[in-house]
Amino acid sequence: MGVLAHLGLSLKDFYLNMFGGRLRCESTRRLDGKVVVVTGANTGLGKETAYQLSLRGAKLYIACRDLGKADIAVKEIVSENPKANITSLKLDLSSFKSIREFADDLTIREPHVDILVNNAGVFMCPEWKTADGFEMQFGTNHLGSFLLTLSLIPLLKKSESARVVNLSSSAHMTGQINFDNINLNNGAYSPMKAYAQSKLANILFTRELANRLGPNSNIKVYAVNPGAVNTDAQRHVRNAVFDWFIRKAFLTPEMGTQTSLYCVLDEKLDNESGFYYENCRRVEHMLSTATDDKVSERLWDLSCDLVDLNHDMRRLFVRTPTVWQK
Repeated sequence: MGVLAHLGLSLKDFYLNMFGGRLRCESTRRLDGKVVVVTGANTGLGKETAYQLSLRGAKLYIACRDLGKADIAVKEIVSENPKANITSLKLDLSSFKSIREFADDLTIREPHVDILVNNAGVFMCPEWKTADGFEMQFGTNHLGSFLLTLSLIPLLKKSESARVVNLSSSAHMTGQINFDNINLNNGAYSPMKAYAQSKLANILFTRELANRLGPNSNIKVYAVNPGAVNTDAQRHVRNAVFDWFIRKAFLTPEMGTQTSLYCVLDEKLDNESGFYYENCRRVEHMLSTATDDKVSERLWDLSCDLVDLNHDMRRLFVRTPTVWQK
């Protein structure tokens, strides 16, 4: 039922995929001299995103759990684009220790970061736990990206103009934040329920971070639905019927990167922040679950506690009431 629910959520995606209507990022903006971090870029969407950004002249860091696979991805990207400036670094988003070590390493290597693409994630895995004891999908997809982003804010603030792109999903539409049982313990776990919660959390985090940074910040934040894409992310739910459907109706990684590229590059978004995008367009009408400021604030506070964010870091993100982003 979880897989069927996920497919049902993406009927719009599948219609566009099957019958046309998919848009492409049309920006010609270059990224020469820009420092870009893409997580989970050893395969699928992340790898394709890194490749496309390498063509724009970016200085790339692909942050991956498996350095062996990451090094293979680097070689493949360089074989396609010999001018690519790309380095692989170790990052396991299911480990707070690994995230902090990555941020420290990057701070030594670079004076600033211009673009962060939070691409890495887990899709409908069994009931696993992170290294820190959290439900794997919430712990990786939300808490991992949350801690990584906040850890890199000092570097992002040193950029002339920075962007953070958080990959979400249409699955957020069935999600809710289970504050009383965030890890879905005691029989509450299902792969789809956990995935939907984590993808809703991505959108709420995007909204809350934009509000806390404020309209005058040099950092802009965007949440993206890439659409239904044929990648290795579906490995936990594969079967013969699903494989057939994927081949027929899912996007290629190259097409799946288009909205991420749009949010990284498009000049029209220079003064937008905190919104959700799909098919290279901002989604104007969101479900109330994805725009509830009380829920996003509560999730922020909980997340700070769960990742044990220190007092000095918390002071960087004092919430002030705003209406600019509504």
